[in-house]
Amino acid sequence: MRNQHEGRFIEHPATPAILHIEGLRFGYPQRELFTHLSARIPSGVTLVCGGDGSGKTTLLRLLAGQLPAQAGVLQINDMRLSDQPLCYRQQVFWADPQSETWDQLSAVDYFKSLPRLYPQFDEQVLAGLIEGLSLTPHLHKPLYMLSTGSKRKVWLAAAFASGATVTLLDEPFAALDKASIGFVLELLADASSHPNRAWLVAHYDAPGEVPLAAIIDLDHP
Repeated sequence: MRNQHEGRFIEHPATPAILHIEGLRFGYPQRELFTHLSARIPSGVTLVCGGDGSGKTTLLRLLAGQLPAQAGVLQINDMRLSDQPLCYRQQVFWADPQSETWDQLSAVDYFKSLPRLYPQFDEQVLAGLIEGLSLTPHLHKPLYMLSTGSKRKVWLAAAFASGATVTLLDEPFAALDKASIGFVLELLADASSHPNRAWLVAHYDAPGEVPLAAIIDLDHP
């Protein structure tokens, strides 16, 4: 989304919106990114696409409430970020792949911290994700010791186990091995038919054959 246009929002078969974005505005001192972004995100998987510098990660951070918008309304079902910030954030899973916040924790301790942040966190789902992403050998290592791919798998396992109403995934396939990419694609395919959860995937292209509920294209007006 350049400063001269708003990006293009494409919604597929009409379903009730879970995440409402109205009049979102944000820019950095050197560049305005979003001036009046509006979209209604339904359940299932929404692709956020665009080239480098188009604002994909910035948009996810805004939707997570991690980065304050300069104007606009963000609402999950009937809950506005501006009115109920804590409750709103408990409905959104976001883990910045570049973050070092949790680096001193082991993967096990990181996972143990999540149920208090996400009321719907599912330990049984997590166990299957740990196995499917081949994380068992890394569970007791501090996160700073993990490879980029293994650390990203920790974020992905947390995301899919979070039970969050809105889950934000930034370049989920980066640095993953082929088997893990296939596993994540299967998870997203399952997520595409979920009736009351929305998944936003920031990626340069559509994720395999995963059915998409909507597309936010940040490269085109």
